[in-house]
Amino acid sequence: MKETAFEKILLDAIDDALASLGESVRQAIYFHLEKKFKIAKSEIPNRVDDFAKGLEKIFGLGARFIEILIMKNLYEKIGEPLEWEENKEFSFVGYVAAARQSFSEKEKIKA
Repeated sequence: MKETAFEKILLDAIDDALASLGESVRQAIYFHLEKKFKIAKSEIPNRVDDFAKGLEKIFGLGARFIEILIMKNLYEKIGEPLEWEENKEFSFVGYVAAARQSFSEKEKIKA
C-alpha cells in the first residue's frame, strides 16, 4: 500500500516526539507497540486509535504528554496552528483526524 503524504508527515511527527524522549526510549516504544499490541510503525497512520490505546497502556496518564508532543509536531509540519480548547476533552484521535482533513483540503487547493 502506498504511503500518502499525510501518513509520512504523521509518522515523522510521532518519530520526532518519541525521539525527544531519547533514542533508546523511542526504539523501546516501537518495539512494545509491535510485539505487545501488534502495531507496526508503518501501520500507525491507519490505526491511530490502537496506537493511542497502546501508548495509554504503556504510559498510563503520561501518554497524554506524548500525544500532545505528537500533535504539536504534526500541526507544525502541516503548517496549521494547533487550536487548543481548554474546556474541551482532549482527543488524540480527533486531533489527528482534524489534521488529516485540513491537510487534504490544502492539498486539493494546491492541485
